[in-house]
Amino acid sequence: MKIAALAGGVGGAKLADGLYRTLPAGDLTVIVNTGDDFTHLGLKICPDLDTVCYTLAGKANPSTGWGRSGETYTALSEISSLEGPDWFRLGDRDLGTHLVRTQRMREGSSLSQITRAFCASWGIHATILPMSDDIIATIVHTRNHGSLNFQEYFVKLHCQPEVVGFQFDGIGMAKPAPGVIEAIESADAIVLCPSNPWVSIAPILTVKGVREAIRPKFVLSVSPLIGGQALKGPAAKMFSELGWQPSAQAVAEQYRDFLNVFLLDPADRADCDAIRQWGIISYVTDVIMKDIPDRIRLANEILDLINQRLGGM
Repeated sequence: MKIAALAGGVGGAKLADGLYRTLPAGDLTVIVNTGDDFTHLGLKICPDLDTVCYTLAGKANPSTGWGRSGETYTALSEISSLEGPDWFRLGDRDLGTHLVRTQRMREGSSLSQITRAFCASWGIHATILPMSDDIIATIVHTRNHGSLNFQEYFVKLHCQPEVVGFQFDGIGMAKPAPGVIEAIESADAIVLCPSNPWVSIAPILTVKGVREAIRPKFVLSVSPLIGGQALKGPAAKMFSELGWQPSAQAVAEQYRDFLNVFLLDPADRADCDAIRQWGIISYVTDVIMKDIPDRIRLANEILDLINQRLGGM
């Protein structure tokens, strides 16, 4: 069974890892948000892309879910001692990734080509694609701090400013990375990982042709909110500040024009009836992935659901 998963951030990487560990080699494609990419200290930084790659390669920091395991921070200490910008916590191993990526981009390689080469070096037997090779920047419009680059909002200001809207700079001219539309069209099902709907999944869906390619497919989504709260990140805060009651139902509503099945936690069982009224099948299960066995368990449940709904292919 071929699966195309849309992901961004730690929650998305965890489910992508579960699917990777469960599916046969080569049957998973992960399409990753690049809206939070930015340039820092002259280097091309791709936080979501790297988190997904490090996780599937078994190289992610197990305590944070992002960054590298066994990381050291000698370079960051020196940057700080020289009064350089040390608000974005770059580890030494992680720095190596950014240095090589930046060099290869300057030599003319595309982001998708570089990602493919990194995956080969790290022994990843799945296809990981940036949503686009073009530059797309998520801008967070805030009430009292103006318009911020996503990493300034997320890391430098710790998600504290009140959000009033989002903008994806460059999205109008951006094309899907090579292989993105083909992966969606050839997949048996699409899985929306439990990633922030506003700043992880929405940028991918907004790339030209992606939402249209997804609409006729069988689509399953996993809620990133449990009991109105996010396990990690500012998703619930964003929903509230944008005038939505944070809930699993609110997440499902973002995708109601194409969603077939929605997985939500037992804490949100009361949302099932409202979601079903939109013609979306609600499935209640434990969506928390505390460890690798949890990731595999949830991935197996998802694949079983897809098999049942598609007639056991």
